[in-house]
Amino acid sequence: MTIKELQKTIDKWIKENGIRYYNELTNMAILTEEVGEVARIISRTYGEQSFKKSDEGKDLADELADVFFVLTCLANQTGIDLTEAISKNLDKKTKRDRKRHLSNKKLK
Repeated sequence: MTIKELQKTIDKWIKENGIRYYNELTNMAILTEEVGEVARIISRTYGEQSFKKSDEGKDLADELADVFFVLTCLANQTGIDLTEAISKNLDKKTKRDRKRHLSNKKLK
């Protein structure tokens, strides 16, 4: 599935199952919550925090998909074509960072 197809699929899902998009501010709060859930799993799986009973059954892939879903909702409702936005962003990063990372001794 392309990003463009994903945007259309999520838009269709929202209209058929969610009735309408939450407003942008609500979706921003939901996105923040979902990113927090990803951070919780990462800090416990790869970091130094230990798991709690309430962490059982949490799946990183599912939580990342939640982040991507809400991010796509925000893009849809604000009229952003994510394919175009990502392409422009990669171009910006390539121009800005072309030599920066090559000269970073910490990455070698």
